[in-house]
Amino acid sequence: MDANVAQSPSLPRIGEPAPHFEAETTHGTLRLSDFEGSWLILFSHPADFTPVCTTEFIAFAEIAPELSKRNVQLLGLSIDSTYSHIAWVRTIKEKFGVDIPFPIIADLNKEVATAYGMLMPGESKTETSRAVFVIDDKGVVRAMIYYPLTTGRNMDEILRLVDALQTSDEHGVATPAGWRPGDKVIVPPPRTVEDAEARMAAGYECQDWFFCKRAL
Repeated sequence: MDANVAQSPSLPRIGEPAPHFEAETTHGTLRLSDFEGSWLILFSHPADFTPVCTTEFIAFAEIAPELSKRNVQLLGLSIDSTYSHIAWVRTIKEKFGVDIPFPIIADLNKEVATAYGMLMPGESKTETSRAVFVIDDKGVVRAMIYYPLTTGRNMDEILRLVDALQTSDEHGVATPAGWRPGDKVIVPPPRTVEDAEARMAAGYECQDWFFCKRAL
């Protein structure tokens, strides 16, 4: 590799501890440890006072009560200043009638964005991508989603993802494509011949020995 070419920082990994941070936000200085005991959705947006980001912040504010029911907090981030964040939040309240209840990190030095791999130089050298990190109540990264600058995020999918992760944790199951609360879940596949025989007689809805569903 050319010594003059800087290596990109590694991304956080699913199943590993989320990178620690201490950052200035619109709600004061916050650390990752401040969210211990609750789930956290840490998300970045390209810039304040931009149309797509404005629609997203309104949408995140709308799902905040549902996330709170699931013990999930929200934390936004961009490389704008705290003053810009405050002015933008006030503008959203004034022009759209929506309060933004969650804090926003002012990451001017790009430390948090770099630690979480939120910068995509191929798309923009001055803005963070639309990244979403789902961090559980033990500080472990459970999921990551990236969207391009042109595409606003889907809040229904974010809620669905949280529901699926928490259901898997609670019941020791997996969730199929398009799963919603109330749908049947997937029983983990057997690891021995004996387990395979036992599960076929367990009353699950099985298409084959490796593919069984059940209701919760």
